[in-house]
Amino acid sequence: MGMADTMELEDGIDVGDLPNFRFAAATEFDVEQQPEEGAAQETDELAKYDMPDIIRSFVVYFQKCVSERNVHEVYSIYENSFNKLTDRYYKSSPWPPADAISPLVNGDQQFLLLYKELYYRHIYSKLQPTLEQRMESWANYCDIFNLLLSVDAPVALELPNQWLWDMVDEFIYQFQAFCQFRSRVKAKTEEELKALKEAPQVWSTHKVLYYLHALVAKSAIKQTLRGGAGGSPFAASPLYQMLGYFSLIGLLRMHCLLADYRLALQAVGDIDFSSKGLFTRVTACHITAFYYVGWAYLMNRRYTDAIKTFSNILFYIGRTKQYHTRSYQYEQILKKNEQMYALLAIASSLAPQHQTDDHLVHTLREKFADRMSRMQSNNVDLSAYEELFSFACPKFVSPSPPNYDDPPATYNPQEAYRLQLRLFLNEVQQQKQLPTIRAFLKLYTTIGIPKLAALLETDEATFREHLQCLKHKTHLLSWSSGEPLSGQRASSSDIDFYVDADMAHVADFSTTRKHSEYFIKQINKLEEIICNLK
Repeated sequence: MGMADTMELEDGIDVGDLPNFRFAAATEFDVEQQPEEGAAQETDELAKYDMPDIIRSFVVYFQKCVSERNVHEVYSIYENSFNKLTDRYYKSSPWPPADAISPLVNGDQQFLLLYKELYYRHIYSKLQPTLEQRMESWANYCDIFNLLLSVDAPVALELPNQWLWDMVDEFIYQFQAFCQFRSRVKAKTEEELKALKEAPQVWSTHKVLYYLHALVAKSAIKQTLRGGAGGSPFAASPLYQMLGYFSLIGLLRMHCLLADYRLALQAVGDIDFSSKGLFTRVTACHITAFYYVGWAYLMNRRYTDAIKTFSNILFYIGRTKQYHTRSYQYEQILKKNEQMYALLAIASSLAPQHQTDDHLVHTLREKFADRMSRMQSNNVDLSAYEELFSFACPKFVSPSPPNYDDPPATYNPQEAYRLQLRLFLNEVQQQKQLPTIRAFLKLYTTIGIPKLAALLETDEATFREHLQCLKHKTHLLSWSSGEPLSGQRASSSDIDFYVDADMAHVADFSTTRKHSEYFIKQINKLEEIICNLK
């Protein structure tokens, strides 16, 4: 019986039965070895930390599976057993420190690095990390990545894809959390400010980007995605290949947090999002990739591509939601689902699409009917856009630390977010008159410019400027194939028109529904369900 089975049994065990279970577990996981010199001292070190027997057994077995590269069992331990033991023993306290478990694993430094990654991640998830713990976690990530990057041949280590993704994802999350932590200068003690000033390299933007780029380069993942890795031994290692691939998604996220949206899309230029790729192996990676690609498209004013991206991933979540109800990441998946519906509502309001799926439109109306009516009304309500933007946007960070000694009187820890919100609302403000003009144009096939200007209660010259603005704002780059940054200019509006002298001619968009597209979509859904069942 493996550890995975043992942990499954534990769910149904009464507290009174725990001693017998612990004895059985200890018997199963005991390592056959004779006491060595110094064993008494190690026992004394262990005795200083109160650790349940089942935790000792768990750690020993965990290290055994990692050292034997038993990926299947490591995945079961990582995904199930660790979380169940956390809920039972360490829901409101940290796991035993690495020094306490070191004697149990004979000082296996490679395993201790991985254990500390879980140890600090648990603190971030369930507790409130101190500045010292934030710095220690940074040092541990540096040790892990330096171990992987400083070798001439792949490290003899295999980990499940879920853990590798979570490692990269958590690395960026902790960077983001540290940037927000250091920005709150007024809430810091003198000791904390001194420690921050003395360690500028800790969670620095340059170092975080360096490690992500180094993992991409070491894995030769870009060459692999292009069809040839050039004989690199690291390209043949699943560990390096997946870490490099996840680091590309990590760079996409990093550049979005830093508000460089063009560079964000460029970072994933070698990934084909139109077909199943490595990102589909981990659900959280799949959702993260599409969320940030869609966000980058939205902020680049490529609303058609943003709508396509969000629609694709929302269809996927809707079809597979029932399979993730037992996952510890289920709540995060639901939150991202709600955020992407909010972003789809924004994009659809800025660029109404006549081809938007009926099911998505219905869901949007259920979730955001009031806000969408305010965003699409003739008198556009900017507060509705601000509400959805604030709910759904990434947590932007400033790439440089603040002035700890003398912050400006106007300093605002939320300045990075405020700047992005201001730029976005400026764009919305420029389009404030467009829904009204679009509504008037839909009423006619041909109408004089002076008459339209009178309907809008403005002069003819100003109205012509509004028409030019409408034409400009609704002709956007639209992706069809190739890199995410590529595309052809096309109309994103549900109407089209041209001006001839003093007359506006509106194109007829009363298109009939293409039943072939509907059947093709349903066939693809059926094939995907069959693949998942297999």
